[in-house]
Amino acid sequence: MTSPGVTGPRVGLFGLLGSGNVGNDASLEAVLAYLRADHPDAVIDAMCMGPGRVRSQYGIEAIPLQWYKAREDRHSGWAAAVLKATGKGLDAWRTLAWVRRHDAVIVPGMGVLESSLPLKASGFPYAMFLLGVSGKVSRTKVALVSVGATMIKQRLIRQFFDIAARTACYRSYRDDQSRENMRRRGLDVSGDPVYPDLVFSLPVPDCGPGDPQIVGLGVMAYHGTNDHRSQAADIHAAYLADMKRFARWLVDRGSKIRLTVGDGPDNAIAHEIVADLRAYRPDLEPSWAVAEPVASFADLTGAMAPVGLVVATRYHNVICALRLGKPVISLGYSAKNQAVMAGMGLAEFCQVAHTLDVDQLTEQFTALEQQSAQLRETIIAGNAASATRLREQFTALSALLFPGSGPARRPARGQVRQHSRA
Repeated sequence: MTSPGVTGPRVGLFGLLGSGNVGNDASLEAVLAYLRADHPDAVIDAMCMGPGRVRSQYGIEAIPLQWYKAREDRHSGWAAAVLKATGKGLDAWRTLAWVRRHDAVIVPGMGVLESSLPLKASGFPYAMFLLGVSGKVSRTKVALVSVGATMIKQRLIRQFFDIAARTACYRSYRDDQSRENMRRRGLDVSGDPVYPDLVFSLPVPDCGPGDPQIVGLGVMAYHGTNDHRSQAADIHAAYLADMKRFARWLVDRGSKIRLTVGDGPDNAIAHEIVADLRAYRPDLEPSWAVAEPVASFADLTGAMAPVGLVVATRYHNVICALRLGKPVISLGYSAKNQAVMAGMGLAEFCQVAHTLDVDQLTEQFTALEQQSAQLRETIIAGNAASATRLREQFTALSALLFPGSGPARRPARGQVRQHSRA
């Protein structure tokens, strides 16, 4: 319910926001742009992992997602264990108190129903569970908007995420496979729409095709998925060796490299690859291999703007390249990479990071280079279609979350279904 003295709807944004992941923050930016354009009277705040960054960068109030996170560096041993357990109990009350102050809470995109990267049930899955239960108890509308979902083997993680999904009043997925995964996990998804990733709704700078001699190489601190914890070190070493080998091949053939990242821990990998190139080719001009500093999606966009072709691992590095009309090869860690690439007509330019074949990668790169002009036209057309679809989603979302507020139209039959709170 709207608070006294507040004329517009109170909207909360929830998730792994402000923590250094540029893709997650780009999803936040997309929803903020929608709210500020369609509901300028909305009062917006966030419950997130990086409240300080969200406050300073986006100008909205924010509180921590987890009570213990701000205190974990001050304690160790039994004291840390006690505080962590205490924090889990406090988080239940904190989440409920925060949720009930809002008319609606939006989870903006992200892989919030996935376990494609390592995570613990007591972390973000528990936070999503608390969000779902709090929305149910307080009768606050919770919307999961263009989210990703995978099959999950770990029972408690799956249960936490499934409860969050079942209790939401609105669910949409960023690809067909995510919706199918939730169906296989026992959810009725017959009323759940599929829309593109939220980032495709952001304005696109006109950067042109870029310099064909410059290659964007997006790398990450890859250690496998949640199912590969025992092999994490070996997987990381193999991935890094393969990326170094490919980078050497690129400079040997006369390509300049701009290394980009998508999260804080990735920076060390980028710098290690540059150092390897310097050792391999001491005569290499410094400008031929550069690790671009990336702290936001705007930074990532700026780093990719001058390149001609992109090879990337992180999902939102791939999304950024596509959004700029850059032909790209995806070295993904999840089916979401293959899904977005197939949707843009680039299915043949994919590999899985866990089983990366550098010889095949060099062949794919050569083919990408030869077909770049045609592929660019296909990607640009796909971007326009994605932006139109996302505008349709925002219209439908407004009709459900804020009826009678703003210019939103009622969604078409079957486009949105409000899930039962019974």
